[in-house]
Amino acid sequence: MAACSHPSRTRAASAVIILLAGVCAPWLMAADAGPSSAWTVAALKQEAEALRGLVRTAWVKEFLGGAASLPSIPTRTLLHDAGKTRFYSEAEAARLSETERAALEPIEVDEEFYYNTRYGTPLAYARPLDLLGRRGFSPSGRKILDFGFGGIGQLRLLARMGASTVGIEVDPMTRALYSWPGDQGTMTGPQGTEGSLRLVYGRFPAQASVKREAGEGYDLIVSKNVLKRGYIHPEKPVPERQRIDLGVTDDEFVRALFAMLKPGGRVLIYNLSPAQNPPDKPYIPWADGRCPFERPVWKAVGFRIVEFDQDDSAAARKMAHALQWDAGEQPMNLEKDLFAHYTLAVKPD
Repeated sequence: MAACSHPSRTRAASAVIILLAGVCAPWLMAADAGPSSAWTVAALKQEAEALRGLVRTAWVKEFLGGAASLPSIPTRTLLHDAGKTRFYSEAEAARLSETERAALEPIEVDEEFYYNTRYGTPLAYARPLDLLGRRGFSPSGRKILDFGFGGIGQLRLLARMGASTVGIEVDPMTRALYSWPGDQGTMTGPQGTEGSLRLVYGRFPAQASVKREAGEGYDLIVSKNVLKRGYIHPEKPVPERQRIDLGVTDDEFVRALFAMLKPGGRVLIYNLSPAQNPPDKPYIPWADGRCPFERPVWKAVGFRIVEFDQDDSAAARKMAHALQWDAGEQPMNLEKDLFAHYTLAVKPD
């Protein structure tokens, strides 16, 4: 999202919390939903094969392999108001009054948008998941939360590996997009392994109802390209639409994460970012992928910090090359315009 136009994203599945943030680049975002090319889940299988050699953990290789058996999704019709602040599935729109329905505009959403949405492939989660896998985490039987999940693909894949997955999101389009039968509930993997997937919408933890619905007892919370210093504490003034307002103080947010975790649970914030503009150019909030919460905040709450703003750019660039982000009509200069940082914290046993 190099021209990240999704400033209001607040993204929030056993006792590990991963907060993963993906890359801000225009070639990873669709300007809007709508039918594109003849993209199918076969494209995800090709991406998985390209990434397979970059991960070490056996279960992350299995996570990638699961892409080949994801279900195909027929094109769906959503309806939205003129301001695109409210979205409805066809079933939801049918329950509105005739006057309300007449004011809505339809939009078609294809299989590519279902899995990639505006933020690119869900398989970009492979790198941060591999970091966790190397430290002993595995998803089977675990409860995982993805804060600001953006798209459903990574949650489906983890659920089909036996995890109980929960996604938190504020985007009104995704609420409608993932409201069809089969989008949530029990998920069965190719080997018969069962997990579950549940989505929660609203501002966490500012809205008490969202906090209650999300629940506790997590082993892992994931957030991808959301919890960036540039979004939450920009170094220079930025338009309000380019900021994320969590609705609570840093201390309150980190305490909410701590309360959701089981003892031994982990938080991983993983952010991919483009290069920052020079001082004489406009400040780019999504280019500052450092952790928005300072070390003392984590420690005061009770977390043990394993890594803080660890540079992962070299590995991220290998992933990006495998995904061909440096090819096509708008190739990225990986060495100059792709950076990665992650922070990993653990709730002591």
